Amino acid sequence: MKLRKLFCGVALLLTTVMAQALDHSHAPWQTLLAKHVKPSASGNASAVDYAALKAERATLTAYLASLTAVSEAEYGQWSKPQRLAFLINAYNAFTVELILSKYPDLESIKDLGSVLQSPWKKKFFSLLGQERNLDDIEHGLIRAPGAFDDPRIHAAVVCASIGCPLLRAEAFVAERLDAQLDDGLRRFMADNSRNRFDSASGRLQVSKIFDWYGKDFEKGHKGYDSLKTTFARHAEQLVAAPEARSRVRNGDYRLEFLDYDWRLNDVRRADR
Repeated sequence: MKLRKLFCGVALLLTTVMAQALDHSHAPWQTLLAKHVKPSASGNASAVDYAALKAERATLTAYLASLTAVSEAEYGQWSKPQRLAFLINAYNAFTVELILSKYPDLESIKDLGSVLQSPWKKKFFSLLGQERNLDDIEHGLIRAPGAFDDPRIHAAVVCASIGCPLLRAEAFVAERLDAQLDDGLRRFMADNSRNRFDSASGRLQVSKIFDWYGKDFEKGHKGYDSLKTTFARHAEQLVAAPEARSRVRNGDYRLEFLDYDWRLNDVRRADR
């Protein structure tokens, strides 16, 4: 009898643990992204149908709750790709949640901040057992020295702005993470509204992201050891004319950082 009770107790415990374990396919988030993220004609940018997403906010809320339920101990047992995919999805999903909290009465994520506090420093959710803000995920967890040291994340975390890289119409998942990060950076580089080379003037105009986070591209991860190397390896995306690509590969340009477009990446914008 005692053995049977013990067996039942263990079975109940295992069932509870399994029920609480995160689905690493991030299926609910995948479904929302596939339905409500609209890629541009080139496939190098995207806009979000926030109005339609707001109608399915309950699904987003349930997904965010599954992220919040993950303990630090559970997170620590995952593979590095599982951890990074989790954090990128969390950043992007909580950013969407922040936008929906005031949508449609905003033009930019910056409208959600104040003189004393930026929107990225608002603590409005829990993750890994602590009250967090968006900066905690990006800078405290993803960019923490020695955690991942992967500059490609700057084409993956998306702050709901036109100046950002595209929000993918799919969730990040561990088994495809490397390919997704590569693809995201390639598409970002190929979007000439954000990054472009003007062969006539010799100017390489790139996103302000490379100014803000240039040092992240100097750590040698995946061969990214400088901005110059980064631009050289993506010359094909940056330069439309094949005959001019050697100039970018050889560093023959004047580097300029473009102003960042903080307007909301809303599909309803007339200029999208």
